[in-house]
Amino acid sequence: AGGAGPVLLAALLGALPAAAERELRFKPPTEAPVRLFTEAELARYDGQQEGEPIYLAVKGVVFDVTSGKEFYGKGAPYNALVGKDSTRGVAKMSLDPADLTHDITGLTEEELKSLDDIFNNVYKAKYPIVGYTSRRILNEDGSPNLDFKPEDQPHFNIKDEF
Repeated sequence: AGGAGPVLLAALLGALPAAAERELRFKPPTEAPVRLFTEAELARYDGQQEGEPIYLAVKGVVFDVTSGKEFYGKGAPYNALVGKDSTRGVAKMSLDPADLTHDITGLTEEELKSLDDIFNNVYKAKYPIVGYTSRRILNEDGSPNLDFKPEDQPHFNIKDEF
């Protein structure tokens, strides 16, 4: 019975068209890998420098919103949201500096639903993900958060993100 596995595998592979067999092989990524951003690193991408990318984080996911420069660039209506994790501001549809934070403590069910809708239907639908905020997986001192489980994060669905 030990020899049946390799024989069966060979028969199955033999039955695959050449194109399908090529699909099974590893493909190198075509775009730049995602990275972790500290608050200071993310702050560099605030739309103030001409020709530099513009990044905005929502729910700890960093999006490249450069293609929406007319909304997020220097002097644009939503420029206050960029260069930081503005999850609370997006949920509340607020540009108040006190709301431009990752903290979602005390948001209403309606605000959390709005956050999910905007996250999925605006940011994920329109803008490429370039990384994640380090706060999602690191402790304040920079050590790994051993308790971090993406699936346990509020309003985070790992299946939808990757």
